[in-house]
Amino acid sequence: MKNQRVKIAGQEVLSDNWYTLRKYTFDYQRADGSWERQSREAYDRGNGATILLYNVEKQTVVLTRQFRLPTYTNGNESGIMIEACAGLLDKDNAEDCIRRETEEETGYQLKAVRKIFEAYMSPGSVTEILYFFVAEYSDDMKIGDGGGCETEQENIEVIEISFNDAVAMVASGEIRDAKTIMLIQYAQLNGLLAP
Repeated sequence: MKNQRVKIAGQEVLSDNWYTLRKYTFDYQRADGSWERQSREAYDRGNGATILLYNVEKQTVVLTRQFRLPTYTNGNESGIMIEACAGLLDKDNAEDCIRRETEEETGYQLKAVRKIFEAYMSPGSVTEILYFFVAEYSDDMKIGDGGGCETEQENIEVIEISFNDAVAMVASGEIRDAKTIMLIQYAQLNGLLAP
C-alpha cells in the first residue's frame, strides 16, 4: 500500500553512468496535516546479497579483502576493506546471486545457504535492499581460487581467519564494513561459532 502522505511531483535523472542517480521532487504531509514540498536525490544501484561463510569445526570464517575507492576518498588511507562476500542481484533472485558471487569471489561452491534477514543499508540516499545469508563451508567445497570476475575488474583476495580474530577486528576497527559487522554480530548472537 502506497503512503498516502507522499505525492511524487517529479523526477529527473542526474546521472546514468555507472548506476542511476535521480532527483525526486515530492509533497510530504507533516504530522500536523500541512503539506510541504521537498526534494531528495536517490542512488539506484540495484539490490544485493551478502553472506558469511563459516566453519564450525575449524572455528573460521571466509572473508575478502579488496580496494574500495569510495573509502579511499573518505579517510581510509589504503582504501583496502575486509568484507563478507557480496554482489548485486542483477536479474537473479537473492539466493542464486549469493551462490554465484560466493563461487566467483571465494572459490567455494556451497551446498546450502540460509537467508537470515534483509536491510536497507543507507536509506537516506541509496535505494538498495541487501539480503543477508549464512552458510557453512568445508575445504572439499573449494572448486577454484576465487578472486572475483575479471570482466568486472575485480581483484579480490580471499582470507580465511579464525572467528575470534574476526570479532577482534570488528572491535579494533580493522573491519569497518557494515554488512560484515552485521554478519559477524549475527554469528555471535546466534551462537554459530564459539565466542
